[in-house]
Amino acid sequence: QVQLVEFGGGSVQTGGSLRLSCLASGGTFSTTAMGWFRQVSGKDRDFVAAINWSGAATYYADSVKGRFTISRDNDKNTLYLQMNKLKPEDTAVYYCAAREDTGWNPYEYDYWSQGTQVTVSS
Repeated sequence: QVQLVEFGGGSVQTGGSLRLSCLASGGTFSTTAMGWFRQVSGKDRDFVAAINWSGAATYYADSVKGRFTISRDNDKNTLYLQMNKLKPEDTAVYYCAAREDTGWNPYEYDYWSQGTQVTVSS
């Protein structure tokens, strides 16, 4: 059973930066695509970014393109989300996700983290 544990959420002012980390265990991290999503209370969970197993392919939501960077370190079983130029509308609970198989669909995952709060104040 894959487990995903997040680190790095918190509060920052508009224009600031945060880096989220997601440590994976219990599966074959280096062969699966992973992604980041976010959810505002009372709304659907939205796609943020995805990365394939090797890190060679990435995909972003239009709302974060040019500001957020997804990356991974397969030796450390860790997924990252570097968030720059943060805006109040980026405030949400952020989740990392992993696929069970070796397929590539940026929006579909089988395992989810517990979520971490990111708050951007104006």
